[in-house]
Amino acid sequence: MPRKVIIDCDPGIDDAVALAMALFDPRLEVVAVTAVAGNVSSERATSNVQAIVERLDPPRYPRLGAASPADVAPVVDARHLHGDDGLANLGLQVSKLARQHPSEKLICDEVRAAPGEVSILCLGPLTNVARALSRDPGLSEMIGRLIILGGSVKAVGNVTPCAEFNIYADPASARAVFRSPVTKTLIPLDCTEQVTFTLDLLEQLPPEHSRAGQLLRKLLPYAFRSYRREMGLESIFLHDALAVVAAVHPELFPTVDMAGDVETIGELTAGMTVFDRRSNFRGRGDMEVALEVDIAAATDCIVRSLAEAGRQT
Repeated sequence: MPRKVIIDCDPGIDDAVALAMALFDPRLEVVAVTAVAGNVSSERATSNVQAIVERLDPPRYPRLGAASPADVAPVVDARHLHGDDGLANLGLQVSKLARQHPSEKLICDEVRAAPGEVSILCLGPLTNVARALSRDPGLSEMIGRLIILGGSVKAVGNVTPCAEFNIYADPASARAVFRSPVTKTLIPLDCTEQVTFTLDLLEQLPPEHSRAGQLLRKLLPYAFRSYRREMGLESIFLHDALAVVAAVHPELFPTVDMAGDVETIGELTAGMTVFDRRSNFRGRGDMEVALEVDIAAATDCIVRSLAEAGRQT
């Protein structure tokens, strides 16, 4: 029986890759895709979610949630890597929807419709999840699991010296979610940066005559160019795609139970994820944290998933 998931994301090129994988995976039933501000603004994230889903045209359309700005957050985005529009400056047009539900309301509705059965795959800042938990306090007992892409156990960041992008973009919301009683799995930078992709990936994408191939073959070359231009790297990370693999194949991501929190006000450390790793710590870990990944198997899963998306489109 497929696992019900909500994908909360801030597209982003790697978010598009993740959606192409998840929407055609028979082991997942994507009941909703909710937009959140992060890589791009809330308005653009909402448009990008719709644009990706429309172009992939999956056999079962998920409900779509509209993003709104975080209440208090640093001014940060990732357009330098993803393009001004977040999707390689393709300028994808979308149809006008008659009605768009706020992302946090859609999360509440879908979780309450199937208590205990819906997991949330958090690929962007945790703004929507924090708002949903605040809006409906009873929701924490109904979410199957949160799979959170974000943070860094070793306190080596990718947007500041010690903060990872998704957490830094809205640290207050991240702290609220970290402290919530929801069952949580964290996929941090320590894990996702172990898996890199070279230009060989472009040859393994779905064929151009497929809908998935048409989209991905336009997006990913831009990612390679921006990684080289901005960071001097000849390879790219697909963080969000790794999170989808973790949802489908958790056995590839050995975890340890850890107690984690988020720094919200530090002058140099805002957005830093802090884990109590003292040998004499007597508390109980409140989340499962992946520190390792089977690199070869996870890479193969991503390539196979994209091939399947191409086959179905």
